[in-house]
Parts: sequence; structure tokens; C-alpha cells
Amino acid sequence: MDIDPAGSPIPHSSHWGAFSVLRHGNDIQIVPHPSDPDPASLLGNIPAALTHRARIATPMVRRGWLEHGPGSDHRRGRDEFVALPWPDALDLAASELKRVYGEHGGKAVFGGSYGWSSAGRFHHAQSQVHRFLNVLGGYVKSVNTYSSAAAAVILPHVIGSQESAGRENVSWHELATETEVVLAFGGLPLKNTSVSSGGTSQHLARGHLLAAHGRGAEFHLISPLRDDLPPEIEPRWHPIRPGTDVPLMLGIAHTLMAEGLHDRVFLDRYCIGYPEFEAYLSGRSDGQPKDAAWAAAICDLPADMILKLARQSAGKRTLVTCAQSLQRAEHGEQPVWMGVVLAAMLGQIGLPGGGFVYAMGSLANIGKPSLAVPLPTLPQGRNRVAELIPVARIADLLLNPGAEYDFNGRRLTYPDIRLVYWAGGNPFHHHQDINRLRQAFSRPDTVIVHDSAWTASARHADIVFPATITLERSDMGAAGNDPLLVAMHPVAEPFGLARDDYAIFSDLAERLGVAAVFTEGRSADEWLRHLYEPTRAALVGLGLEAPDFDAFWAAGELVLPTLPWDGGVVREFRNDPDHRKLPTPTGMVEIASDTIAGYGYDDCLGHPAWLPPREGVGSPLMRDFPLHLVANQPATRLHSQLDFGTTSVASKVKGREPVRIHPSDAGPRGIADGDVVRLFNHRGACLAGAVISEAVRPGVVQLATGAWYDPLDPAADGPMCVHGNPNVLTRDAGTSKLAQACTGQLTIVQLERFEGAVPPIRAFDPPAG
Repeated sequence: MDIDPAGSPIPHSSHWGAFSVLRHGNDIQIVPHPSDPDPASLLGNIPAALTHRARIATPMVRRGWLEHGPGSDHRRGRDEFVALPWPDALDLAASELKRVYGEHGGKAVFGGSYGWSSAGRFHHAQSQVHRFLNVLGGYVKSVNTYSSAAAAVILPHVIGSQESAGRENVSWHELATETEVVLAFGGLPLKNTSVSSGGTSQHLARGHLLAAHGRGAEFHLISPLRDDLPPEIEPRWHPIRPGTDVPLMLGIAHTLMAEGLHDRVFLDRYCIGYPEFEAYLSGRSDGQPKDAAWAAAICDLPADMILKLARQSAGKRTLVTCAQSLQRAEHGEQPVWMGVVLAAMLGQIGLPGGGFVYAMGSLANIGKPSLAVPLPTLPQGRNRVAELIPVARIADLLLNPGAEYDFNGRRLTYPDIRLVYWAGGNPFHHHQDINRLRQAFSRPDTVIVHDSAWTASARHADIVFPATITLERSDMGAAGNDPLLVAMHPVAEPFGLARDDYAIFSDLAERLGVAAVFTEGRSADEWLRHLYEPTRAALVGLGLEAPDFDAFWAAGELVLPTLPWDGGVVREFRNDPDHRKLPTPTGMVEIASDTIAGYGYDDCLGHPAWLPPREGVGSPLMRDFPLHLVANQPATRLHSQLDFGTTSVASKVKGREPVRIHPSDAGPRGIADGDVVRLFNHRGACLAGAVISEAVRPGVVQLATGAWYDPLDPAADGPMCVHGNPNVLTRDAGTSKLAQACTGQLTIVQLERFEGAVPPIRAFDPPAG
């Protein structure tokens, strides 16, 4: 569709909020949506996206692949690129797809995408690439997410789906009006509520937290970082050792049990497995009572504080919240499971504003009502390949074809991947142990990537197709828990020769003889009209205003109806446990699980338990690497998106990602505010800019994820990242045999002041070619 005339506000949307654009010559101004009470600062990154030097202007092919053909190649990420015309690059990609599918089938193709490249529902890269590969015969898929895979697997065994324990369980309104005590394990960080998949028109978290505080709700922040709750609600900060939330929960639970403060009626009526768990909690099964003194020694918090937390939580409308960060660590299933058990012992599960809620504060739209009508959604078709991997096992997949592994009670085998097709995502941001990932990406015959900019993933590809950004195309922005459907009008012409993912896949489909199936005879604009129709028809069915597509597009947005908040299946179970069972194996809250016990895993038992980490509290490795590194989500961008944007760049220290260090750790190392420092361990090293802060507990450093990987010497093995990507340091191992989830939140490091000439940042410079 045509670009709107200059001077008029152009409606658009992003994962971090709806907005409009004002064009002033070659410059643009971003204006937050007028209904948003707390717009995200990340909107400031958007203007740079249009013309930054990091943009990819033309199809590029890696020289080694062009000259020598497909095959494993350690030069990926180290090689030059050659610019090709679109027809030639498309011919090469189509020929290679035809070869791999013909010789090996879909089980030799990995379809990678993480779905965060656009808030638009049609130009949704994950849907586009999966639809395309399904038309060709299918692909090896990944399941779950880097953000939340451990919870996604453990929660259905214990209380229900991640949706029922998060999005549908406790609302922000209930927290503001009903909750008396919040035990916020990992906090409710407002920076994370800036973002939600598909976008948001209203950032409501801050207002609801302030309302709860004004009513007298008491917030307990259990985190090594003081700003994981906003200071204006005056939380009581309990600066716990990273990764020791389970011992603290056990110490609270032991106090409840020992002092008779646990809700025996609720445990008997709604739960199964409490006697087995109590045997562990009391020490009858292993000789070690999990009392407050035991917990205090592990998590480095006062025992009397643990006793007080238990007593203050009992008999009140208490909400136990568990942040996604807790389960992105070794044995990450345990804090989620133990959080449910703690809420069950308090008898609060299913009550308005009480019980357990997972991931509240992790996304903008969690805790908001669901829509009453369907959203526009591009169908992906049927995947005829059964093989899959847990999402964070991508390096294991590429490095170990034919190897067997455990996953949620199943014994699976890694297929032999010959071609990786990635669109809409940056695994060199999400994945851990980047040096190992580089080795993994050298193994396939061919890597094809769609990207708008020269991310590390694009640099490790063989064929790179330049993709448009949202500002350069028409789409519809929407999310399942936000009431605004946004007409995303284009703002600018595509950069260079960039094309929409749909156009790229359509041309490939034409070359492979499947265009009619992939496109169904529709242009991109015709797809928008087609996908809008189910939403419009549902509005008609409800007797509500239902403008046709042209009227919606001209208006720029449409307010959609929402469902009444009812607390979902957990509330139904609380109100009628005999007839409204939970979707667990027994229909009850499973404090102990016979199903999980039957798997026989040594790293995930049949009840929640404290399992010491290989790297962390009690680990011998901490003699050499005595600091805990918290590699959390950034406050200045979404993942690694638009790291070159104004908001992200402004936060950097001497061009590098900031690392927060407590004064007691900085002083003995001779580190001052603003110094460039080197973080290192047995896996790798990176540079960062020092920020001395008492907002981190002693013995902890915090370095957010998302700085674009920038190796000092790309040709070397295991090079230092000079820009501050913490995933050169994090461990690439699953949480346990149950979930095989990401463990990238925590690792251990040493830290020193960097001496010598500080290397330049080249992360945003195009590769040689």
C-alpha cells in the first residue's frame, strides 16, 4: 500500500508499543499512542533503523560457498561476501533447497525463527518461513522459548499450562485491589513490561503497582538486583545469592510446616503428593531439615528474616510471583515448581490476587484480559516432519547428529541437519556459549538467512537476503491480550534492494514449483484483507461495530472487545475441585509428581528440591571465578534488536555494554566508574564498561544480553567479544533432562580492569566484500 503523505501522523506498531510517525524530510519523529500511560523508552531506537550503516542493501553470498559450493566450512563468520543480483541469489538458494530436500528430505532442514522480528501479523517472519518450508515438505522444528522453556515443561505437570499459570491466573487489577503481600522472586521488573509479542497500546504495570502500594500492599523483592521492582513502591529488598531461590522457598515452607501455619485443608482437598514432599522438607527422607538456618547458609540471607517472611505471608492474601529469569538457570524447573508448592501451603491458589503467578512483569500484556475475537493470523500449514528439538539445543543438534537425548519423558535423536534456514531472529543473541555456537554453525552444508541488518547470524550465513523492516511495509499489529488492532502503514521505501520476506519466499516458491500453494494466488495486500476478515466476522457475530478493511485502514486502528477476567482454569478449580479439574495428570495441584518420578531423572526428582549447581554456590569453579554474572534482559532494547538505536547506544560506556559492579568488588580490583573491564571464565571473555553501583549485591555483576557480538579477531578460535555480549561466557547446557531449557541467566566469572589500547567497536560495520 502507498506511503501516507508527509505531515500526517502515520499509524504503526512495535513489540514495545503502538505509535505514530511524523515525517520531516528524511527524518522521522516517533509519537507514542495517546492512550499509553507509560510509553516505552525503546521507541527511541526506531528512527535509526531506516538508514543505519548496519542495514543490508543487496543480496550477498559468502565467497567460500560461492566458489566451492555447499559443505561444512569453518570460514563461516570469517569470510568475505559477494554481492549478487536478486535473480542470481534466488536461483542459488532455490537450487540448494531442491538438492537438500531431494537427497535428504525435510528432516535435514532446520527452520529457525524466533518470531520477534515484527509486531505485524502477516509479515511475521516465523510464520512466513515455517509456511514456506512446510510447502516444500516440512522441517525440523524447535519447541518452547529461550525465555520460558523450563516453565513451559514443568507447569503442565504441576498446575496447568504456562498460559493458565500466567496470563489467565492473576490480573494486574486483582493485584492492585486484592493482594496484601507479594513475594516477588526475581522481581517484577518494569523494563520487561515495556515489551509484549505483537505490541501493546497501554503499559499498565507501573500504575497498578503504585495502586497496590497506595492501598498498603507489602512488596518483598527477592533478587540480587535492587531495581527488579520500582523504588516508588518501597519494596523490601532481600539481596539473595543468585540461583538460591529454592532454598529460600524451602526455608519459608519449613517454617510454615513447623509452626502449623500451612493450610492443611487446602493441601488435602486440592493437592496430591504433599506427604512425600513433607518428608523431604522435614528431613525425614534425607536427614537434612530444610529449615530457615539451613536456607540462610545457602542464600546468604538472615534466618530470622526467613522466619519473618513465612509468618507475614501466612493468613493473608499472599501472591507468590516467579520471574522468567529464575528458570533460565541450571535446574530451572525447581523454583517454578517450588513457587507453586509454597502458594499451595499458604492455601492461596485460585484466590483473586493470591496464590501463584508465573512471569507476571515479564511481558506487558501478561495479567490483562484476553480478546473476545480472533486475531489476524497467517496459517503456517502442516509440518510433515516429526523430528524436533528443545529450542536451546540448537548447537547440540548441529554438532551431534545421531546422538540421543532425554526430553520430558521421551528419548529423542538429533537429526543430521544439512541446511539451516533462518528468518526473524538472531541465535547469536539468544544462544549461550557463542564460541561453541560458531563451531556448530560451521557444520551444515548451507545456512540461509533473511535479515535487515548485519547481525552475527547474517555474518555466519552463506546466502543473505536483505529483508525490509516494519516501517517499510504494510501490516496489522495485534496481540492476544491487548485491545487495539493497529493498521501499520508504511513510512518509507525499502532500504537499498531490501524486499519483504513474503516476496522473497514467493519468488523461491515460483522457482521450486510451489508458488500456487504458498501464495494461494494472493499479493501481500490481498493477504491483509483476507486475514482481517475473520476478525471482522467475529465482531459482526457479537453485534459490534465491524468496519470493512478499507475503513479500518483509513482509521488506523480498531478497538477490539475483551473477555471478562475470570481467573481461568485455576480459579474454576478452586471454586469447584470435583468438576473443574486442573489439566495435570491427576487433575490436582501436584506437589509431588509420579509422572516425573517415573522418568528416573537424577536432575529433576519427583518433587521440588534443592539441587546444587555445577557452576554457582558451592561449586569448586568459584575459586577461580568468584563472581556471579547475571545476564538479564536489557532495559534499552528488545533482545538485540536495534542495538544501534539512540536509546541503546546512549546507555553504553565507551561504546560498550555497561556492566554493574558493587563498590566492594570494584575497589580491590582497581576499577573505577567508566573503566573498560574484561570479564572472563573458562569459556571466553568480553569487554564491557564499568558502572559502579550498590543496586547489585556484593559478589554479583550484571551485564545485560543483546550487545551485538563483536569478536576481536573473527578468524581466531574463541575470540574475545569487545562489545560486551555475555553469551561468550554463559554455559550451553540444558536445565535438566526434563525441559532441556536455556540456562543463560547465570554464570560465574572473574573481572579485571582492561589494560592497553581499547579495541574499536566494529559490530555495526558491514563485513568485507
